[in-house]
Amino acid sequence: MTFSILSVCTGNICRSPVAELLLAQSLASFADVSVSSAGTGALVGSGVPEQAQRLAAGEGIDATAHRARQIDAGMIRGADLIVTMARDHRRLVVEALPAAMRRTFTLRELARIADAVEPRLPQAVAESGASSPEEGMRAAIALAAALRGTVEPPASPDEFDIVDPYRRSDETYARSFEELRPAAYQVADFLTKAARAVSA
Repeated sequence: MTFSILSVCTGNICRSPVAELLLAQSLASFADVSVSSAGTGALVGSGVPEQAQRLAAGEGIDATAHRARQIDAGMIRGADLIVTMARDHRRLVVEALPAAMRRTFTLRELARIADAVEPRLPQAVAESGASSPEEGMRAAIALAAALRGTVEPPASPDEFDIVDPYRRSDETYARSFEELRPAAYQVADFLTKAARAVSA
């Protein structure tokens, strides 16, 4: 059964589509993984600003086809993992569907947890009885949720968030991208290792 990831920001034109495309590119070797994005206050139908397109292109990603869409309860319900770009988005998702709490993280929060709990990943996947890459990924998210409270938080809670560059300077776009990119790759690596642990 497909492992579904939903990336969420405000307008669904800057941060969440870039995170979506980075994750999709990194997980492209898994046929049963789908990645999408949406906004809590989406600029529905709008495309990715030129500054963000340029930064994505530097990673070999074409963001020109993206069109913003508004998040709804069905999207939240259908996602195995929800990565938000800031704590406010995480709160809105969980308020909309409290049952989603254990599979909703800010992207940087999950990257931090993944780095800390990765040594436990093979055992967690084995104990889950996972028999497919997608089940391995679900076991990884369950592990991250279970150990969320044991991972030392950053010095400032702001480090859980990715700065919103919308209508701001090129420098702000670059800063936002530099906060987003390593976190997306860390999360993709965590999920990849979980998937591969199934057949190890």
